[in-house]
Amino acid sequence: MTRNFFFPSVSHAKSRSVKSVAVVLFISSIGWLVRIPARARAQSSPSTTWAVSIVLPPKLVAGKIATLAALGVDGRLAEGITVTIGDTLRVTTDKTGRATFTTPSGAAVIIANGSGNSAAALVDAAEPANEKKALSVSAAISLVDQFSVCGGHFLEQADANRVTLNDERAFVLAASPECLVVLANPRTLPGPTKVAIENSSGRWEANTTLVSLHFDPPIPALVPERKSKLSLHVQGSDQPLHVLVENRTPGVIRFLRGDTQTLLTSGGEGNSGEVNIIAISTGDYSFHARILPAPAPASAARYLLAAEPLAPKEWKSHLNNYAREIEHHPGDAAKISRELQIIASGTMASDFKTLLEAARSALQ
Repeated sequence: MTRNFFFPSVSHAKSRSVKSVAVVLFISSIGWLVRIPARARAQSSPSTTWAVSIVLPPKLVAGKIATLAALGVDGRLAEGITVTIGDTLRVTTDKTGRATFTTPSGAAVIIANGSGNSAAALVDAAEPANEKKALSVSAAISLVDQFSVCGGHFLEQADANRVTLNDERAFVLAASPECLVVLANPRTLPGPTKVAIENSSGRWEANTTLVSLHFDPPIPALVPERKSKLSLHVQGSDQPLHVLVENRTPGVIRFLRGDTQTLLTSGGEGNSGEVNIIAISTGDYSFHARILPAPAPASAARYLLAAEPLAPKEWKSHLNNYAREIEHHPGDAAKISRELQIIASGTMASDFKTLLEAARSALQ
């Protein structure tokens, strides 16, 4: 899932021009990492400081078994990661990088913590086994990023669910009876895609569009204190897409409209978008781009209500108001998402912050 590209480097602008240095761009399910050898001093790669990430199905079922996954700094499944679920439950990922657990009953959400990172998931009540469900999947999914599929009657062991995209076998990262988290096979071609899931309980199908995102090298070439542009191109869809682009090295480059920026691509045959940037210094820089699914106001409201008991006194009423506003005015999702980002940015790492970020993610 890694591809290499060679681009001109960021160079200090002196009284004379400086020769370009080769740069390698790694594209994976984690993002884009551009390694630029600095002339004066070496800088540690940002990848060495990225925490292990925990993958939970977006919805769990109370009292039922589920599977989570842990991804290492290289984006691969990580063995031996201890994950704490709630206050008392603790599991360790096996050689597949996954672990099973029984979802606690009586909780609206669960929070999993491990290796400096956390994730949250909603908890639903069990439904009758014979109830028929239709698959729910985003209208556009990424070739390199994980995506969720909900509905159906899934098995708690991830590998017990066979998922294909246009008949290409996909990889199931995490699973619950209600939702799966999936990675596409990199051999799958972008474009209209049939998602099929099969297990001992039945077979389900849905349609979506598989999309690949590509960035051109910055134009003009990056030079500290000068503006440039990153051009994003969409392969597989001619529909306008909302794409979230995150700058992970703000000390090396800066996005001029904020280091977390949402783009609406142009649509059409040349489906694309641009990010205006400026180079700050030489060094390694990285950024991540992912397709945003449609907002889920109901899920966001549930996360906010779960966060309210943990909130500082001055924020409790705000969270309740946000939850009510989302339910009655879902069109305000973008505004509330921005306000939650402000609160989260001033909050230390905690379960409260994890729930805020889960709510904000559901609104993006």
